[in-house]
Amino acid sequence: MKFFIDTANLDEIKEAKEFGVLDGVTTNPSLMAKSGVKGKENIFKHYKTICEIVDADVSAEVIATTYEEIIKEGEELAAIDDRIVVKVPMIKDGIKAIKYFSDKGIRTNCTLVFSAGQAILAAKAGATYVSPFIGRLDDISFEGMDLIAQIVDIYETFSFDTQVLAASIRGPLHIVQAAESGADVATCPLSAILGLLKHPLTDIGLEKFLSDAKNFS
Repeated sequence: MKFFIDTANLDEIKEAKEFGVLDGVTTNPSLMAKSGVKGKENIFKHYKTICEIVDADVSAEVIATTYEEIIKEGEELAAIDDRIVVKVPMIKDGIKAIKYFSDKGIRTNCTLVFSAGQAILAAKAGATYVSPFIGRLDDISFEGMDLIAQIVDIYETFSFDTQVLAASIRGPLHIVQAAESGADVATCPLSAILGLLKHPLTDIGLEKFLSDAKNFS
């Protein structure tokens, strides 16, 4: 399973890359604003910088919601760098745009997916990635991981090439569950990735090793 970091913060992206397990980046307008990046020109420059740091897929989200505007904005984003994956919302015009982008060789990430039916539409349209939002489903008392497993099963049955990208991940347990459910990618905050390192028995064991090592000095 690939690890993407869900952020626009350059320091976090660099840290994740240095950690040695980073496979890509996902972003959205909210994450850009959180990082203090505003204005189209600055946002595009920021995407280019991210691409140069990670040398991997970088999902850049369109703000438009009509077919013509999604196409226009998506082509502008795709022109920034070959690593850009155009992030398109799961709406009627979004699906039409994904089909257009697919025919033009522009990679896409269909976002805001909350049902298997939506995932089927995204795959049929040729999306490169589909992003079910696990955490938000959990928030309304629906088991998000069940959706991941369902989509994975459907895609395998019909040999869809679309990759399942588990999004809205809240912590390390979600990452493990996404892996168990067969997700191709998990996108998450840096804190969730680093959280996989933690286990009390590891801390206890290391403390014991270090204590015993003093006998060799």
